[in-house]
Amino acid sequence: MASVLYQSIETLSRDKGIEPAVVVGAVEDAIALATRKYYKTQENMRAEMDRETGEIRAYVFKTVVETPEQVEDDINQMTLEQARELAPEVEVGGELRFYKDTTPLGRIAAQMAKQVIFQKVREAERDTVFNEYNHRAGEVLTATVKRLEPMDVIFDLGKAEARMPKREQSRLEQFAVGERVRVVLLRVDRAAKGPQVIVSRAAPALVQNLFQSEVPEIYDGTVSIRAIAREAGERTKIAVMSRDKDVDPVGACVGMKGMRVQSIIRELRGEKIDIIEFSEEITTFAEKALQPAKVSRVSITDLAEKQIEVIVDDTQLSLAIGKKGQNVRLAAKLLQWKIDIKSEEEKRQEVESQMQAMSGGPTTPIEQVSELGEAILEKLIAAGITTVEALADMTPEQLEEVPGIGEKTVEKISVAVRHYFGQYEEGEERPPVAVSAASETVAVEPEEGSMEKTPEAILAEEAGVGTAEEVSNLSTEDIENSEEAESASDAFSDNDAREEQIELDNDSVDSLVNESQENSDEGIDDGNDRG
Repeated sequence: MASVLYQSIETLSRDKGIEPAVVVGAVEDAIALATRKYYKTQENMRAEMDRETGEIRAYVFKTVVETPEQVEDDINQMTLEQARELAPEVEVGGELRFYKDTTPLGRIAAQMAKQVIFQKVREAERDTVFNEYNHRAGEVLTATVKRLEPMDVIFDLGKAEARMPKREQSRLEQFAVGERVRVVLLRVDRAAKGPQVIVSRAAPALVQNLFQSEVPEIYDGTVSIRAIAREAGERTKIAVMSRDKDVDPVGACVGMKGMRVQSIIRELRGEKIDIIEFSEEITTFAEKALQPAKVSRVSITDLAEKQIEVIVDDTQLSLAIGKKGQNVRLAAKLLQWKIDIKSEEEKRQEVESQMQAMSGGPTTPIEQVSELGEAILEKLIAAGITTVEALADMTPEQLEEVPGIGEKTVEKISVAVRHYFGQYEEGEERPPVAVSAASETVAVEPEEGSMEKTPEAILAEEAGVGTAEEVSNLSTEDIENSEEAESASDAFSDNDAREEQIELDNDSVDSLVNESQENSDEGIDDGNDRG
C-alpha cells in the first residue's frame, strides 16, 4: 500500500494535471538540496523516496575510475582499488553510495525543500500547458469567461487560463462572467511567469468554423471555403466554391430566407457578411470581390507583383472603395493581389497625360504670359512652375498653396492664362496687333475684314513685280501693263486652257442656235408672203 505522502503527491498531481513522477522527482531534488545545504558539502547528492513507506533517503555518490591518473575530482571520484575495498563487485564507471542522516535537517531545510517542490511543480505545470495547447493553434475551443480586466478578457479552458487581448476582440461584443463562447486558439507564448494561451474572437477561422457548423454542404465537403477576409466588428468577405454543379454555393451559405447566414451574424453580434462565388479567373474574381460596386473593367498590370487595375464608373468609385477604404481593402485581402482602383475620368486623364508625354508635349516657358508681373513670375518659378502648360493644369487650391500667392493673385493668374490662350469674355479688351506699313510699324485695333497689308504690298504680291518699295516707284500704266502680262501668262496654264476651250465650244453652239433660229424665221416670212 502506498504511503500517505505518496497519496498526497498523487492528489496534487491530479489537481495540477501533471504526472506523479514529476512531483516525486521534485520532492527528491528538494531533499537532496536541503541535505547538501545542511552538511555544507560540494559532493554529488541525490535523494530517493520509498513509495511504500514514504521514507526519503539522501546519499552522496562517487564515480569509479580505473587508475589514480584518471581522477579529476577527488571529492566525487575514486579509484577502482579504493572502491573494491568497500564493494568488491564494483566495476569501472560504477557508483558507490554513502547515505546521509536526514533527521537533523530542521525547519530551515524543510522550508527550502518546500520552495523547491513548488518551483518544480510550477515548471511541470507550465510544460504540461504548453504541450497541451501548442500544437492546437487555429483550433476553435469553447471557453468560459472567468474574469474581465480593463483591456483583456480571461477565459477558463479547463486545464489552463487563456487571455484575449483588446486587438483580438470585436468592438460589437460585450461579455459577462460565466458566459460560454467560442474562441480561436492563436498561439501559446512562453513567458517568465509561465505559458500564456492567447485566444481570439477576431480571427477569420472563427467565421469559417461557424459556417461549417451552420451549413451542412460545407461540413460534408460539397461546398468549400476558398478565402476569407475579415475586419472584426465591421465586415467579412467569404469566397465559396461548389464541387457539385447542381449546388449553388452562395445560396447554400445564405439558406432559406437567409436563416443560415443570419444565425452566424447573430453569433458575431451583427457583423456584416458578404458571400461571393470564387473564380479561378482573377479578373472575374476581382469584379465579384468588389461587390456591391459595379466594375467597368479589370486588367492585370503586373503579374509578377500580383497587381491589378480596376476601372469603375465615376458614380461607383466611392462605393467600390468603401467607408475608409474598407471594401477595397477586404477585396485585396481576399484576392491576395494589390488593387489599384480608378474612375473613368481618372483613367482618361492618365491616358491623355501618357499620350502627351510620348509626343513630347508642349513646354512653353512661363515668361511668355506677358500679363504676369515679375513678382508673380518669381514666386511661380521658385515653386517649380516653369511652363505655361503646368500653370494651366493647376487648380485654384493648388495655386493658393504656393508661398506668397493669395486669392486675388490666383484670380489674376487665371485671367492672364486665359488671355494667353486667346480666350476673352464679353466686354474684355483685346490687346493691339502690330501691322507693318511700308517702312514703319503702326498699331491698329483689329476689326473684322480689316487689312493687314498695305495697298502697295497687295499689288506687289498680285502683280509679281517686286516688293512694296518697288511698287511705290512705278506709274499707274506700268502696273496695268504688268497685270495684263500676268493675265496673259496665266492663260497658258492647263486649267485655263481647258476653260478657254470650253468657252469657245459654247460660242460655237450659240452661233449654230442663232443661225437655225434665223432660218426658221425666214421660212415663216416666205409662207406668209405666199398666202
